[in-house]
Amino acid sequence: MIYTDGSCLGNPGPGGWAWAIPEGPYASGAEAQSTNQRMEITAVLRALEARSGPVLIMSDSTYVVNCFRDRWWEGWKRRGWRNSAGKPVANRDLWEPLLAVALDPGRSVRFGWVKGHSGDAMNDRVDLLATMAAATQEGESGEISPG
Repeated sequence: MIYTDGSCLGNPGPGGWAWAIPEGPYASGAEAQSTNQRMEITAVLRALEARSGPVLIMSDSTYVVNCFRDRWWEGWKRRGWRNSAGKPVANRDLWEPLLAVALDPGRSVRFGWVKGHSGDAMNDRVDLLATMAAATQEGESGEISPG
């Protein structure tokens, strides 16, 4: 299970992303100019690039979770990377590499939604890491200690 989150100070503005495994590794990073949605996608992409094997991604982003749960990506591809309104899919430059990793037939990647700012300790942890990365424009990595 990997928790992910993205943050943006202003939208657009300085952005940060983070992922963390309960009682395991974590990482965060930053971009000088981004959006909340770009940082949410980036958090999942970085988590999946860093970890192998079956994964359950827990995110408070309905944008990310619904893309996979409701299979939005199928329509995007079928329509030549156009959304249901016929406009170009936003953040395609991030969605394409994320889809390549998340839909790899040799790997099981599932998505779950967690309500943000609801007292879920791990969601709060990645929120703090992403917000700190956005504010400082510096990422970090390490291990979450038990307890």
